[in-house]
Amino acid sequence: MRILVVEDDDMIGEGVVDFLQSEDYAVDWVQDGASASLALKTTPFSLVILDLGLPGKDGLQVLREMRNRHDATPVLVTTARDTIDDRVKGLDSGADDYLIKPYDLDELSARVRALLRRSAGRADPVIERGALRISPATREVTYNGNPIILSSREYALLAALAERQGVVWSRSQLEEKLYNWDNTVGSNAIEVHIHHLRKKLSDTAIKTVRGVGYLLET
Repeated sequence: MRILVVEDDDMIGEGVVDFLQSEDYAVDWVQDGASASLALKTTPFSLVILDLGLPGKDGLQVLREMRNRHDATPVLVTTARDTIDDRVKGLDSGADDYLIKPYDLDELSARVRALLRRSAGRADPVIERGALRISPATREVTYNGNPIILSSREYALLAALAERQGVVWSRSQLEEKLYNWDNTVGSNAIEVHIHHLRKKLSDTAIKTVRGVGYLLET
């Protein structure tokens, strides 16, 4: 899953980005409202972590613009503004959740998982697709009851395929989910990851829809 972090504080931004990358998310980071608006107009994200006190265009304006153009990407607001009025304004402007600074990174992670789960229409914290079972909280994967060891990219790809049951993902869509702006993507990177996943799960676990993309078979 690909996350946009909008945070002008270098120390907080670096800490959040490093932490989320350690949890196998693809993360992009911008430090002002104008850059955030441009990123959101040009790149599909699974979730936005949005600070409110930004230079230039503030976070509330970025959020209102998103919702005005019917961008339903989940938004987790993080801010030092802790009054009830500030929280009400943020939620009424379209925020999906609110986290007051300073915050614990484990709580941030749990809120990210909850928002991603909600946006996918799931109530269960565990993803179950036939013989496949994925726990986003622990990143543990089992297939037919057997534990499967995956690389970070393999896990991210499998989780993306499993998140939306019955959806065919194109190669470009999967690349956008797995890689951030700083990554160089090989022309056959997705095909290589799919090959490795089939070897670790089964040859029939992931179906190739010719001319379209890939589908997780359940």
